[in-house]
Amino acid sequence: MSKIKARLLIVDDDIDILLAAKMFLRQHIEIIHTEKNPNNIPDMIESENYDVILLDMNFSRDATSGKEGFHWLNVIMKTDPAATVIFITGYGDIELAVQGIKEGATNFVLKPWDNKKLLATIETTLKVRESKVEIENLKSTQKVLIANQDNKYNNLIGNSPIMKKIMTMATKVARTDANVLILGDNGTGKEVVARAIHRASNRSENVFINVDLGAITESLFESELFGYKKGAFTDAKEDRAGRFEAANKGTIFLDEIGNLSPALQSKLLSVLQSRKVVRLGSNKETPIDVRLICATNMPLAKMVSENKFRQDLLYRINTVEITLPPLRDRTEDIQPLLDHYLDVYCKKYKIAKKRIGAGTLKRLQMHNWPGNIRELQHAAERAVILSESDILEPHDFFMDHNRSDANDDYSPKNMNLEEVEKMLIRKVVDKHGGNISRAAKELGLTRASLYRRIEKYGI
Repeated sequence: MSKIKARLLIVDDDIDILLAAKMFLRQHIEIIHTEKNPNNIPDMIESENYDVILLDMNFSRDATSGKEGFHWLNVIMKTDPAATVIFITGYGDIELAVQGIKEGATNFVLKPWDNKKLLATIETTLKVRESKVEIENLKSTQKVLIANQDNKYNNLIGNSPIMKKIMTMATKVARTDANVLILGDNGTGKEVVARAIHRASNRSENVFINVDLGAITESLFESELFGYKKGAFTDAKEDRAGRFEAANKGTIFLDEIGNLSPALQSKLLSVLQSRKVVRLGSNKETPIDVRLICATNMPLAKMVSENKFRQDLLYRINTVEITLPPLRDRTEDIQPLLDHYLDVYCKKYKIAKKRIGAGTLKRLQMHNWPGNIRELQHAAERAVILSESDILEPHDFFMDHNRSDANDDYSPKNMNLEEVEKMLIRKVVDKHGGNISRAAKELGLTRASLYRRIEKYGI
């Protein structure tokens, strides 16, 4: 019979108990250590990763109260939160043993024990240990994933006075749980600011859930944000949590909130007021604890006056309001932003370090940048990939190819179909200030289709 691959520690001041337990259990368990003196527990669990610890509740100094057992249980749990402890008591004190489980023990056995029951208790406890370790690993993995995700959205970059002011404001608001509304044109870095606030908050070790409200249809709004029960609709084949539940204890970022219809605004307001969600197909309310950050490029105050956006919802989401300037109003930040993106893409594509020529920066600062930082980022990536020189010139950023910084004047003469499509997409995207949802709607495309064409043509 093969032995269970586990490490077992037995701590008891009775040598006969230790010998009896070891003689029986070594037939079934691979590694067994015994210890008479509980003072040696810290060193032992620091040097070995025990799967199960059998711990006497009462040592010779204190024969009946169990206080020593509780003390050493606390020491073990502080050292290894995933530890599984089985209390041993020789006095049949069920209430004391139950109290031990409340304090963190996994199970208990009574002396004298039945060998089969003892082995069964250890085997059950090993399964608990596996679950605890899996949960701890998931938590660690989640932290790594969160860190990696946030690394895609680097800290705020900029030396301009307005950006320094925004950085200060973001730092202050991050310390609180106040709702934040971030305003600004597309491509100005609203998600970057939202993630920066999350990283500096007390919720930084929990998730950041990004919801693009412009990409969620009205019919899917409730199921996506609030979740659903199995059978709630045709394709609901299992229970599923919504974005708010997924963001519990963390931050939820509602991007393009200005796109919500009045009916959806009302549903969102109800959840924000009650801090509870009800999944589709259920009557059960689930409390949520989330930090709310919203963003839009639309003039919400004007929309309120036109009865297109609820005033009470605006009050609810903008405890603190941050307005991001377009890149053309912070041209002194173009150089540090470029330095950052050139470094990122040179490393990504394993290309030798590139720098911009003496006259290039001035030319870049003169550009209008209708797509803001996102446009600058894409231009930097293209320049890194396509330029044959280590020194980048204005033409490497595609700024002078068939377009000007003012009103574009395209002529379809001598163009093939792809060139016409490229021209049209660029014109419509610029028209809507980089808002992909609006551009896709005008072009009669889905967001995904438009993104594919943008990538295809390098727009």
